[in-house]
Amino acid sequence: MRTPRAPRGPPGCLGPNVYPAVPDGGWGWAVAAAFFLVEVCTYGAIKSLGVFLQDLMEEFGESNSRVSWVFSICVFIFTFAAPLSTMLSHRLGFRPVVMMGGVLISLGTVASAFCRSINEMYFTMGVVSGLGYCFTFLPTLTILAQYFSRRRALVISVASSGESFAVFAFAPALSTLKEHIGWRYCLVVLGILQASVIGCGLLLRPIIIEPLKEGEEPESRPLKPPPTALELENQPTRTSISSQDSGVTSLSTSTGDLRPAAADHEAGRGGRDEEVDAAPVGSELLDFSALKDRAFVCYSLFGLFATLGFFAPQLYIIELSKSRGAAPGAASSTLSVMAVAEILGRLSIGALLNRVRCRKTLVLLGCVVLLCLVLVAFTVVWEFWGLVVCCALYGYFMGTVGSTHIPMLAEEEVVGIRKMPSSVGVYVFIQSFAGLAGPPLGGVLVDVTQNYGAAFYSCAVGMGLSAVCLALVGPAKSGMCRSRNHEEVRSPGGNPSEDGGPVDYLEVDLAPEDSPEI
Repeated sequence: MRTPRAPRGPPGCLGPNVYPAVPDGGWGWAVAAAFFLVEVCTYGAIKSLGVFLQDLMEEFGESNSRVSWVFSICVFIFTFAAPLSTMLSHRLGFRPVVMMGGVLISLGTVASAFCRSINEMYFTMGVVSGLGYCFTFLPTLTILAQYFSRRRALVISVASSGESFAVFAFAPALSTLKEHIGWRYCLVVLGILQASVIGCGLLLRPIIIEPLKEGEEPESRPLKPPPTALELENQPTRTSISSQDSGVTSLSTSTGDLRPAAADHEAGRGGRDEEVDAAPVGSELLDFSALKDRAFVCYSLFGLFATLGFFAPQLYIIELSKSRGAAPGAASSTLSVMAVAEILGRLSIGALLNRVRCRKTLVLLGCVVLLCLVLVAFTVVWEFWGLVVCCALYGYFMGTVGSTHIPMLAEEEVVGIRKMPSSVGVYVFIQSFAGLAGPPLGGVLVDVTQNYGAAFYSCAVGMGLSAVCLALVGPAKSGMCRSRNHEEVRSPGGNPSEDGGPVDYLEVDLAPEDSPEI
């Protein structure tokens, strides 16, 4: 295994790390720890809010559907503002955006404890906290992906398990704490814990990849002068083709990406300004031309329908367990069962996708189909221990789907690594509408039927539709490839695809390297 060379960069803990190659570690481990904590304070906190569902209904005298709008608006803003988060990260830098997000999360959660109506909570918890979640999650994931190459899939899977650990700990802890100090003070405590995200932002040191010239030793290159504070905040990472690449995005680590970067460096980056002028950053980050790709459209519809089943089960499972005769303490433990199983799902899918040789989307499709069947089982199981089994299965398959559906965009069978910068924001943006509709739709079904199991019908239908859309991704991509080949045959003088051949993101992590190993 190759030992990464030590980073070269300006002194101090705030400067960017300069490496001759993607380090696959180094400061990346600190960024991974930061992402773990960000997952705890974002998705982990959101999925634990179902503990307060009944309290909010009694406090404000509102129905299930009205209260569930709090969580829906939060998830909607979380995902809807993804393009804004990406754009601000590029313009201002990762560190200030994540720190600003930490302030908004903490402020919104603490302010929700003092709300006197559900409409006020729509703004505090829904808009303010939701915007903070968006500003912290995507930038942290982006820079984490840039610090790793071969280990990327496994590291992201392990670090993203923070949300599962949070649900495992928060659900029983908040339920117990609520009985002693009330739900309002519980939110204050949660908001104070979420302020730790501000410290996570400080750990997000930018990474710059500057390959060594032939025969050059790392120690022979002089250190650059320390950058100014403004340069640090606006320092875009350069782990890929150019400094434009700054989204979840900068996942390309092949030598084909590093050679152009080295050429620019040796030429004094004389051609980089022309490249930036030819392709403005703002237009690329908010580029909806990805919707011309039929495979991407099918995959986006998969994400849209699948999101219906991402949040409603965690919101209603406690009340469903109570309605089936479980004690309050035992009902809260169902969330913990989901969390433990989700950790196992995230870890196992990361290892599996690094080894399979079939299409990665087929593995994802199998997980989605099984997840749909589990959601149907929630509606027909009446014994508490049957619900526990369903929670374990749901958590496992939710872990496999939740940790892979965004990185899967980098697969050539979806859009590919080079088109990911312009597609990831659009993909998450499309998902936001299902996040807005999912919990209220389940709440309406509960109010109409007076059965919490009815909320899982909408989740199962959405997941079934998502499986159909995901199954269409392969045929849609094959059809586009045949069309491109036909056009190239008709114009033999044209250049081949700029992508230069398929680059399998998850297989690159295990690809053998030419450098000597120790």
